[in-house]
Amino acid sequence: MNLKIQQFVIIITFILFASCKESTSTLSKIDAKYIAIDSSFVEIDSIENFVAPYRKRVDQILDSTLAYAPKMLTKTDGTYNTSAGNLMADIILEEANPIFKSRAGKDIDFVLMNHGGIRSIISKGKVSARTAYEVMPFENSIVVVELSGKSVLEMIDFLVNSKRAHPIAGMQIILDANNKLASLKIQGKAFDKNRNYHVATSNYLVTGGDNMGFFKGMLGTTDTDYLIRNAMIDYFSKVDTVRSVVDDRFYKQQ
Repeated sequence: MNLKIQQFVIIITFILFASCKESTSTLSKIDAKYIAIDSSFVEIDSIENFVAPYRKRVDQILDSTLAYAPKMLTKTDGTYNTSAGNLMADIILEEANPIFKSRAGKDIDFVLMNHGGIRSIISKGKVSARTAYEVMPFENSIVVVELSGKSVLEMIDFLVNSKRAHPIAGMQIILDANNKLASLKIQGKAFDKNRNYHVATSNYLVTGGDNMGFFKGMLGTTDTDYLIRNAMIDYFSKVDTVRSVVDDRFYKQQ
């Protein structure tokens, strides 16, 4: 009897072992088809009824008034800097600096963002969380990069030649009548090519986005784990009025 049981166990074990052998699967074919989302699709009541309360709550949160803008802010109202760009850069400097200082024990020297990252105007009137999502729909986060003086000069050269109002804060760039650098100040002090600077920017730009190749020379990075959009929402939540103007942070002498 015991012999039969042992034989049975051996057979079952062999079968299980054989069934557990890895099988090789290969992809033989991929099918794809175009599905148009248009008026031919009808709502399914059961799904709509399930989603409706969640949609209502999300809309309430997104559309609740956080602040007021007395005039429209846009990225097209200036040649070298714009009202919308200045606002975004100033927000990042103000909201991200405490985080960076708590982690690195240092302050952010200046901010650089990209003109194309601003995706919408800020209309006159109420400012809400939805406003932040419209201006910055991407999941980009704030990263603080350490750059040498040499890399900062490469960055300035890029800004001068880009012909676009890339948002900056914490620095002032003045060009002469021939588009040559006449003055560069960071945090109100003359630029020092022999020191390193900490610039807050987007994780997208750090990887070379918008052709900002000067970040390849970075000496170190600190990720704040802080979405640019969330920084905007936090700022809107603590101010009554959202103001920004085209100023003298970047201009050309006549």
